[in-house]
Amino acid sequence: MSGLRLLSETVPKLTGKVFSRKYIMIGRLVTHWEDIVGADMARKAQPVKIRYFRGSKDGETSGQKKKASASLDIACSSADATVLHYRKDLILERINRIFGDSWITSIRFVPVADNHDADKRGATKTKKRLKNLTLQDKKHLSDVLDRIDDPGLQERLQNLGEAILRDQPSDR
Repeated sequence: MSGLRLLSETVPKLTGKVFSRKYIMIGRLVTHWEDIVGADMARKAQPVKIRYFRGSKDGETSGQKKKASASLDIACSSADATVLHYRKDLILERINRIFGDSWITSIRFVPVADNHDADKRGATKTKKRLKNLTLQDKKHLSDVLDRIDDPGLQERLQNLGEAILRDQPSDR
């Protein structure tokens, strides 16, 4: 069958591999990201990697095993990294409050290209022409999402569905 497919069928297939058991915590971080860093920074910085460190064997000689820890990598521009650096302790506190344990012990900021810097250097952007959604596309998407009870999730899935549909090649 070609054409439109239900988001409830395609989204789990796409995200299942990404948020498999190994990546559950990064998935939970992404889900709660706006609560952790605030709405202003959530659009500018994203959690990209969690690096786990096992407890050292030094403490085992005294009968105590050192607790495992993790480091969070956050992708952002250098300007946003400066702002987030000053919020680092607050971010760690919020992460550990949400997840109930002090498992993230450090944060590292990894650079991403800033669009404004690319424009200043004279880099050209190629804009992809997106197709307009038809009334039939909008109605089908609305019908599929009517069964979703959570308004926030429904809105995010609506945006995802529209983006996917706009990105499809036009039949016309």
